[in-house]
Amino acid sequence: MTRPVGQVSDETWAFEAELWSSESFAAWAFLTLPAEVGDDVRLRAGPPRGFGSVRVEVSVGGSTWRTSVFPDKARGYVLPVKSAVRRSEGLELGDRVAVRLSLPEE
Repeated sequence: MTRPVGQVSDETWAFEAELWSSESFAAWAFLTLPAEVGDDVRLRAGPPRGFGSVRVEVSVGGSTWRTSVFPDKARGYVLPVKSAVRRSEGLELGDRVAVRLSLPEE
């Protein structure tokens, strides 16, 4: 479940989402972008990259990293959260996570 917090600027969004794990990729944890954030990201990102992914910069707590969000037919865009970030920020599956997401200048 996601809850939008707001758009910070034209290419930066802040929101909260629940950390979840996929049955297909049990070692991975993800956050689902709110639908309106996913729509904005898709529209502002330009042509899609491999698998429809969009490059983003993400901040959670004191951690900031670059990654991609990926389209998921059932959920919209999903954001992978690597284990190093989960450990550093003390995140567990089911936690509500405050996220700041932006489209980086390439």
